Amino acid sequence: MFEEQAIPTEEVTPLRKVHDRKPSVTIIAGRNPVIEALRAGTLIEKVVILAGVKGSAIERIKGLARRNRVQYVEVGKQKFRDLVSDTTTQGVVAIVATKQYVEVDDILKISQERNEASFVMILDEIEDPHNLGAMIRTAECTGVHGVIIPKHHAASVNQTVAKTSAGASEHLPIAKVVNIANTLDELKQQGLWIVGTDPVSDKLYTEIDYSSPLAIVMGNEGRGIRQHVKEKCDFLVKIPLYGKIESLNTSVAAAIIMYEVVRKRKQL
Repeated sequence: MFEEQAIPTEEVTPLRKVHDRKPSVTIIAGRNPVIEALRAGTLIEKVVILAGVKGSAIERIKGLARRNRVQYVEVGKQKFRDLVSDTTTQGVVAIVATKQYVEVDDILKISQERNEASFVMILDEIEDPHNLGAMIRTAECTGVHGVIIPKHHAASVNQTVAKTSAGASEHLPIAKVVNIANTLDELKQQGLWIVGTDPVSDKLYTEIDYSSPLAIVMGNEGRGIRQHVKEKCDFLVKIPLYGKIESLNTSVAAAIIMYEVVRKRKQL
C-alpha cells in the first residue's frame, strides 16, 4: 500500500479564505526534475508516466518511487495530455497537492471570535496519512478550532488525508510549525493548558478539567510523544486498557479524548 504525501506550501492566506479554497495541484515535469524531487524526499502524491516511454531514466524514476513509497501509474496519450499539454515533460510528471495552511495565531483567533475557550489539537509526528485524516475528521466534528502539525518527519495534508477526513481537512484550519516544543511554550503564554497522552501516567483522561483553554497533544503511532515535547505538557493522561493489546490506534485514542473534552464542556 502506498502512503501518498504532498509538498507543503508555506503560503499563509487570510483565515476567511481558507474555508473557500480547494487544494491546488502542482506538477513537476521532466525526467531529471522528477528524479531530483524523488531523491530529495519531496512529498509527492503520484508519478504519472506516458505509456510506452522507456529508458534508464524512467526505470530509475520507478525504482525511486518504489523506494519512497510513492505511487506511479502509466497512462495513455489522451489522459497524459489532459493532465499536461507541455511537450517538454519527456513523458513523465510528478503530481503534488498543496494545502493552504494558516498561522497558529489564526487558530486562536477563531476561538476568540466564537467566544469559546481555545481547543487545539497538536499532532506530534503522525506519519500515517490515514491516521492524520481520521484525527482531522474527528477534530472538525468535535469543534476543535484548529490542528497543529510539524513541518518535518510527519504526514502532510494530501489527497489521502483529504479523502480519509471526508473533506474535513478543507474546513478545519491547520498550521505547520518547525518546532512543536517552542509552539507549546507560545501557547502557554497565550493562556492555554497543555495536555499530553502517556500510557504510563497515573492520571486518567477523565480526571482532567477541560473547561480552560487547552491544547491536546497526540504522539507518533509507535513512539508516542517525544520526550522533550512531553516535558512541556502541564498534564499527562492515559486511557485505561482492559484487554491483552497494550495500545490503541492513535486516531482512536485522539477521538476518545476529544469527545471527553466536549462532554465535560457541555456539562458547564
